[in-house]
Amino acid sequence: GLSLAMHYTSDTTTAFSSVTHICRDVNYGWLIRYLHANGASMFFICLFIHIGRGVYYGSFLMLETWNIGVILLFSVMAT
Repeated sequence: GLSLAMHYTSDTTTAFSSVTHICRDVNYGWLIRYLHANGASMFFICLFIHIGRGVYYGSFLMLETWNIGVILLFSVMAT
């Protein structure tokens, strides 16, 4: 994420060109971009599987554990 942020500009007129710059001109930028995108997707898939497992096994009955999990879920979604 940090190496992508060094080359990315968030201006509406130059955002797409900065992504193409990362993919074409930065050494292994295409690999870093795709690893970052797929890694983030895999992280959320594992997170949702973990939540589903907690619901299946009834972890919501332990209120303190469940509340901490919900707080962690919202903090992950916020970042």
